[in-house]
Amino acid sequence: MKAYSSDLRQKVIDAYKNQEGSQRHLAKRFSVSLTFIQKLLKRYRTSGTVEPKAHGGGNTAKLNNEQMALIVTLVEEDNDAILVELCSRLEERTGVKVSRATMGRITHKLNLTRKKKRCTQVKNTQNECKN
Repeated sequence: MKAYSSDLRQKVIDAYKNQEGSQRHLAKRFSVSLTFIQKLLKRYRTSGTVEPKAHGGGNTAKLNNEQMALIVTLVEEDNDAILVELCSRLEERTGVKVSRATMGRITHKLNLTRKKKRCTQVKNTQNECKN
């Protein structure tokens, strides 16, 4: 979720200073939670600023750019491979183990489609596969 704008934060502080209502009333008026109002006021009292804190970061990517490029190659080599097969092939080549869900997110992020061959039965009971 994105942080509330500095403009909104300043309006809340100004309204509170002008005693335009209780914290609950301000929360309803500005369509924010009571907890947000309480934390904003505490932050303003202690540090004197209403600016949002910097983002704390997140998990680092498990795969580097080379490994992502390898996934593109793996999908190009075998477009019929299922996610589990791609995971095992990636592990064989790089030693990095990823889950099926992670592989699904990566292929989606890279816009890789894994279109399966469609097999239809012909009258002679032979299977004819189409891409």
